Amino acid sequence: MQSAERQTVYRWGFVWGGALVAFVGAVLLAVAVSRSDAWGEVSSFLGLSFLGWGSLLQMLNAASLFSAQSVVKEALPPLAGTQFLVAGMLAWVGGWGLLAAGIRRAPAATEGPSSAAGATLYPRLAGYRDFYWSTLGAYGGGVLLAELVLILLQTWLSSGGQLAETGGDAAGASGFQLAPPWAFAISLLVACGVAFISGAIGSARARRLSMPEATIGVVYLGLPVPILLTLMERVPALQLSLGYRLREVTYVAGLIGRPELSYWLVFVLLVLMLVLGINSGFIAAGSGRVDLRLGFELFVARRHVAVFRPSLLLGTLAVLMFGIIPPLLVYGIVRAVEAAVERTRIRALGLADPLQAAAALNQLKLREQSPTMMMTALSVGGVGVGVMALIIVLSVMSGFELDLQKKILGTHSHAVVSKYAGDMTEYPKLMEQVAQVPGVIGQSPFITNQVMIVSDGNVDGVVIKGIDPATVGSVTDLPQYMLPGGSLENLTSPEKILPRRLQGGGGADSPLLDDRPAGSTPEPEEEEDPIIGRPKKSAQEAVLPGIILGRELAASLRAVVGDRVNIVSPLGTEMGPSGPIPKNRVFRVAGIFYSGMYEYDAKFVYILLEEAQRFFEVKGANGIDLKVADIDNARRLAADVVRKLGGYPYRARDWSETNRNLFSALRLEKLVMGIILSIIIIVAAGLIVATVIMLVLEKRKEISVLKALGVSDGGIVKIFLSEGLQIGVAGGLLGLLSGLAWCFFIEKVGIKLDPEVYYIPALPVRIEPVQTLLSVVIAVLVTYLASIYPALKASSVEPVEGLKAE
Repeated sequence: MQSAERQTVYRWGFVWGGALVAFVGAVLLAVAVSRSDAWGEVSSFLGLSFLGWGSLLQMLNAASLFSAQSVVKEALPPLAGTQFLVAGMLAWVGGWGLLAAGIRRAPAATEGPSSAAGATLYPRLAGYRDFYWSTLGAYGGGVLLAELVLILLQTWLSSGGQLAETGGDAAGASGFQLAPPWAFAISLLVACGVAFISGAIGSARARRLSMPEATIGVVYLGLPVPILLTLMERVPALQLSLGYRLREVTYVAGLIGRPELSYWLVFVLLVLMLVLGINSGFIAAGSGRVDLRLGFELFVARRHVAVFRPSLLLGTLAVLMFGIIPPLLVYGIVRAVEAAVERTRIRALGLADPLQAAAALNQLKLREQSPTMMMTALSVGGVGVGVMALIIVLSVMSGFELDLQKKILGTHSHAVVSKYAGDMTEYPKLMEQVAQVPGVIGQSPFITNQVMIVSDGNVDGVVIKGIDPATVGSVTDLPQYMLPGGSLENLTSPEKILPRRLQGGGGADSPLLDDRPAGSTPEPEEEEDPIIGRPKKSAQEAVLPGIILGRELAASLRAVVGDRVNIVSPLGTEMGPSGPIPKNRVFRVAGIFYSGMYEYDAKFVYILLEEAQRFFEVKGANGIDLKVADIDNARRLAADVVRKLGGYPYRARDWSETNRNLFSALRLEKLVMGIILSIIIIVAAGLIVATVIMLVLEKRKEISVLKALGVSDGGIVKIFLSEGLQIGVAGGLLGLLSGLAWCFFIEKVGIKLDPEVYYIPALPVRIEPVQTLLSVVIAVLVTYLASIYPALKASSVEPVEGLKAE
C-alpha cells in the first residue's frame, strides 16, 4: 500500500502484461493489413491517429460509411486475413484494458484531520489551476494564426494582391509587387510577431509558463500546416489541388533545394518565438500585475556577474583575435609579475606592521577571481568563438556564391524568353514589345544547339550559340571576357581574321598577334586543288566565318586565333557523293574568351546569328536573352515580359530557375554549415547554464532576502535572465568584432589560391549585414533560452529555506 502522498499505484504485472498483449495485437493487425495490401489506405488513418483532431475525423468518416452501408458493401472487396484482423483487434483492446487495470488511484489517508485543518492555504497553492483553456487557445491559435499569416501574406506580397487564382493581370492587382525573398522576409517577421504576442498573452493570463498547454497547442494546432505542406511535395493529389495556390510559398521553400526542410525550419522558428513570448509574458505579468521595469534588476545583475569588466572583455577579445596560447602567455607573465611585486610590498609592510600586512594579504586574496568569475569568462569566450566562426565561414561561403553568381551571370543572361515549340521567327517585333517592360535593360536574340567541334589536334562536344555581336554585350560580359588577339567584331567582319601562318608564328596555348613589320604585306596562302593540282584561291579570298572559343576548349583543341576548326552537327544531314553525311561547316577562330569558370570555358562556342540560321536552317531565333535591373526580382520581371507578349505560346525562365540545382546546393550547404557551427554556441550555452546555476547556489541567501523584501518571482527571473543575456550580448559583440576583423584581414591581405586549380586568385569574402546580424541574434537567443531554467530555479527559492542557516 502506497502512502497517501503518492496518488497513483502501479501494478507492474498488469502493466507489462498489457503492454505485451497490445504489442501482439499490433503485430497481428499489421499482418492483416499486409495480407490485404491496404497499407496505402491505412497509412493516412494511422497518421491522423497521432493528432487529437484526427480521431474525430476518423469517427465522422466511420459514421458516414455506416450511414451508406449498402454502398460500402458493394464497393469494398472481401478482405484477406480476416482472422488476423479480428484477433489483432481483440488483443489490442485487451492489452490496453490490462494497462488500465494496472494503474489505480491510491486510497485516501485513514488518519484524521491535522491541527491545521481549516487554516488559510498558501496563496501560491490556493490560486493554482492545473489547466487554462484560454491559455491553450492563445498558444495553439497563435501558432496556427502565425502560419496562416505567413502563407497568406507572402502570397499576397509576391503576387501583387492575388491570393489564390492564377488568372488575371497580377501586376495590376495592386500598386506593388515584391520579390519573393523580400516578401518572405516581411511575412516571416509579421508571423514571428504574431507568435510572440500570442505566447505573451497566454502566459500573462495564466501567470505561469503553462508548458502542458503550450505542448498540446503546438502539437494539435501547429503541426498540421507543416505536415500538410510536406505531404504536398509527396502526394500528387495535394500538389494538384494546392500547388498552384501556394506556388509562391513552394518557390521560396525550394530555394535551398529541400522544401520540406524549409517548412520545418520555419515551424521551429515560430515555436521558438512562441516560447520567447511565453517567457516574456510570465516575466512581465507573473506577479499579478504588469511590471515592465528593468532598472533595479539590471543594476543587480550588472553588479553581480560583472561581465562588462574591461579586463575580461579585452582578454577575451585578445584570445579571439590572436588565439589561446599568446594571450595566455602574456596574461600569465603579467599576473606573475604583479603578484611578485605585490607580495614584495606586503613583505616590506609586514616588517613594520604585521597587522597591516595581514589585511593587505587578505585584500590580495579577495581580488583573485572566484570559480564563478572564471566560468563567466569561459562562457563569454565560448559564445564569442561560436559567433566568430559563424561570421567567418558564412562570409567566405557567401563570397564563393557571389563569385560563382558573377561568372554565371557574366556568361548567361538574367532571363530567357522562348516558345514552348517552334522557332521565334517574329523576334524583332517581340524585342520591341519587351523593351517597353519596366526593369528590362538589355536583350539579344540567340540560337543554341549541341555540336561536335574538330581541329587538327582533337575533337570535343560543345554547345554552340549564335549571337548578335551588336547586342550581346547588353546582356552578358562576353566582350569583356575576350583575350588579346581576338574580338567579337571578327564575327561580323571575318575577312579581318588572318590565318595562323600569316600571323608570324607562336604557341598554341594563347592567342597570337600579328608580329609582322609595320607596312609589310602578308604573302597570300595558296591552297592546292585536290583534282587538278593547281592553286585555287588565296587565304585572303577564301573568307571563312568566325567562331569564338573558350580558353580551356582552345587549349584542348590546340587551336589559336586564325586556325580552322570544323563544326559537325549530328542533327542534320547533307547529301554527299556516297550518300547522306552529317552536316558540317568550316570556321576560323576569331577570338578566345576566358570567363573564369571551367565548365563554360570548355564547353561554349559562339558564332554569328546569321551563320547559325543558315547552318541549322532556323528561321529567326530560338529565344531572346534578357538583362534586368534587379537580379533578385528577375522571376517577376520575366513573368511581366510573358504577360506583355500575351502569354502562351511564350514562356520565360530566370537565371535562378535555370541554375536552380547549383544555387540550391550552395544555399543548403551554407545552411547546414551554419547549423553545425551553431553547436559551438550551444556548447557555450551549457557553460552559461552551469554558470548561472553556480550563481544561484552562491546567492541563495541574497535571493531569500530579496524575496522577503517583496521582490516577486518575476523579478528574480528578470535578474538571472539579465545575467545570462549579458553573457550572450558580451560574447556576441566580441565575436562580431573579431569575426569582422578576420574577414577584413582575409579580404585585404588575402589567402592566396592557385588560379589554375580554383579559378580564383584568393579566398573570396562577402560580408552580408543580415547574415552577420543573424549570427549575433542566434547567440543572444541561445544564451537567453539557456538562462531560463536557472532563472526559474532561482525564483522557486523560498525565503525560509534560504535563511535557515543564518
